[in-house]
Amino acid sequence: MHPESHSERYAQAGVDITRGYQAVELMKKHVASTYTKGVCSDIGGFGGLFALDVEKTKHPVLVCGTDGVGTKLKLAFAMDKHDTIGIDCVAMCVNDVICCGAEPQVFLDYIALGKLVPEAVEQIVKGVAEGCRQAGCALIGGETAEMPGFYQVGEYDLAGFCTAVVDKDAIFDNSTMVEGDVLLALPSSGVHSNGFSLVRQIFRLDEDPAVLSTYHPALGTTLGEALLTPTRIYVNQILRLAQHVKVKGVSHITGGGFYENIPRCLGAGLGARIKKQAVRIPPIFSLLQQIGQVSEHDMFNTFNMGVGMVVVVDKDSVQQALAILGDAYVLGDVAASAEPLVLL
Repeated sequence: MHPESHSERYAQAGVDITRGYQAVELMKKHVASTYTKGVCSDIGGFGGLFALDVEKTKHPVLVCGTDGVGTKLKLAFAMDKHDTIGIDCVAMCVNDVICCGAEPQVFLDYIALGKLVPEAVEQIVKGVAEGCRQAGCALIGGETAEMPGFYQVGEYDLAGFCTAVVDKDAIFDNSTMVEGDVLLALPSSGVHSNGFSLVRQIFRLDEDPAVLSTYHPALGTTLGEALLTPTRIYVNQILRLAQHVKVKGVSHITGGGFYENIPRCLGAGLGARIKKQAVRIPPIFSLLQQIGQVSEHDMFNTFNMGVGMVVVVDKDSVQQALAILGDAYVLGDVAASAEPLVLL
């Protein structure tokens, strides 16, 4: 920071650039904790530099993903808890790129605020850094924008961008998928980061945010703690599985639930047959359905219902895949069908 870098007139308009410098100083240690050997630059430059290890792949293909956290942020505002929401931001990006077998390399975040509070920004970036460490990628840059009048004081938006790499010959190929292949479910940690507009309506969170502190015996925690649980990151499990088992398809269960996402990884002319009784539904979803009087179809078409990722493998590889993944279970199978997805 330059000793003369301060604009009194800009500060009067609601933007104090010195707070931005303070936030950068506070976040440096968190950012540095994510650095991998490919990082070629430090925080503060105009662009993040990263040297791709091309010796690991014969025909490297870059895979990019971007996403935000959505209205789950409103829970973080209401609870004044900002150190995990960054994990959600990373998860929503890296869980997408891993669906084609790509290993995340670098991540950038974007934080826009009504008023920049350096300590709050540090907590947000701390969560982003934790997500990056879980995914094995480096946080090499980002942007923090103070936008008075656009966002309310105490509110912010958070989005991220991820670049991953995969060998062209190792991209998951659903053209090899056939009837009889098996769908495996990887459990979610809860609602993750989709469907929160409906969640907020069901629990009337905008009218009465105090309900977040209500303890629910079925959840074993308060409603707020259950809902704010960060999105699970599946990168390491999928990469480990792909080293030993032929993965034919992967779906990240996000907005649109089962109906929208599972068919996205299926081959042409194939459909998914899901055994409803096999789905391990966490209590938070039963609570949402009961209080909100939501139909079963809408629940499965909105939420992940306890399934964060679906993996398709050959039926002869099921037991090996289950052993490698650890906590996965059989969800259903692939059938020749004009119907993309059927709940049995």
